[in-house]
Amino acid sequence: MGSMDTPQPTTTTVENSNNNSTTTLSNGHNHHHLDGFNEHHQQTPVVVSSNRMEMIMTSESDLSRKRKGSNGSSNGGVGGYPLEVGTRVLCRWRDGKYHPVKVIERRRMHCGGPSEFEYYVHYTECFVSFNRRLDEWVKLEQLDLDSVEADVDEKVEDKATSLKMTRHQKRKIDESHVEGHEELDAASLREHEEFTKVKNIATIELGRYEIETWYFSPFPPEYNDSLKLYFCEFCLNFMKRKEQLQRHMVDGKKNKVYGQNLCYLAKLFLDHKTLYYDVDLFLFYVLCECDERGCHMVGYFSKEKHSEEAYNLACILTLPPYQRKGYGKFLIAFSYELSKKEGKVGTPERPLSDLGLLSYRGYWTRVLLDILKKHKSNISIKELSDMTAIKAEDILTTLQSLELIQYRKGQHAICADPKVLDRHLKAAGRGGLEVDVSKLIWTPYKEQG
Repeated sequence: MGSMDTPQPTTTTVENSNNNSTTTLSNGHNHHHLDGFNEHHQQTPVVVSSNRMEMIMTSESDLSRKRKGSNGSSNGGVGGYPLEVGTRVLCRWRDGKYHPVKVIERRRMHCGGPSEFEYYVHYTECFVSFNRRLDEWVKLEQLDLDSVEADVDEKVEDKATSLKMTRHQKRKIDESHVEGHEELDAASLREHEEFTKVKNIATIELGRYEIETWYFSPFPPEYNDSLKLYFCEFCLNFMKRKEQLQRHMVDGKKNKVYGQNLCYLAKLFLDHKTLYYDVDLFLFYVLCECDERGCHMVGYFSKEKHSEEAYNLACILTLPPYQRKGYGKFLIAFSYELSKKEGKVGTPERPLSDLGLLSYRGYWTRVLLDILKKHKSNISIKELSDMTAIKAEDILTTLQSLELIQYRKGQHAICADPKVLDRHLKAAGRGGLEVDVSKLIWTPYKEQG
């Protein structure tokens, strides 16, 4: 294709509401060609911080020391400069406070001098330590070099840390460490974490949003040097430069490429998603917000065409800018409505991400307890499964976690005190957007011509 002149980009300053920072972005005109539809519009990217977790504040008594490292003038600490991989040190986070981190990797910058290295760090405070979402590259001036500690034996450190925790805290951490890793043995888990320990893509631009990524995604080698990628929100093709995005052609018939690109995009926000290159085995249900410019993807779930394990959902994602709007709950409810249409019970494919597990537990709790509140006579787990299309094992574990199951005379009995049900329903929160089943027009895959 011949080149086209690109209008001189304007500069727009956008406030990031999550961390009170301001980012300046270049904004140009985008040209998208969708099956003959040519649209000329101007987009203003909105900066969105995808990390919604608050860091636990380190006590002021621990941080009362002078911050010599804040101006990069001190080379103090154990081991000298540059810092070695495995070093533990305090790092200034976006909240302006210092938090303990471990150096996972380092790289040399083009500039020389004291700041020629930057460091990829993992925040190690309490519950945050088992989720790598907050890992990031930081500069030397963000580190307190007076707090540098040499790398210690992790088994000894873990034992010492364990002694300081309450029993409740240790149980919470153990649960969060196991959930999402069920199908990986210890060796496979270590291999996975080593291979994916450093995020390769820091940010993406998708439509009007610039989004900070959460995890590593195995993009082709030619993208290894790209800290930022530009996604077309209509076909999901990704490019290194915004000029490529503004000029590229979109062929709406390339569903296979779309599915593969959707998997690449999703992996940036799902830690233990398996990347499927053979997308022919799956159906993708993409949820969009629609306006005068077209339909903009907010999330999706995938489903195997034929699942021997009765999985009704393989992978689910709501993009960070659209989270907390009820879309994830809607997609989960929608997947179960499809199972009802098929006349089957279903369950999501394991392992579930931490956020996925929370969403499913909330959905199961709301659906099951709502039925128990309205049902005055005895009801069995099988009857609940037939009514909801939820697998019996998921019903049992949900009711057990809520302490609503008792084992009597060789059988499980459901104890449904109305006040207890109301308390659990309140804790589960609202159900999000409702699926209007009367508008659902869908034929199971096996019945399609």
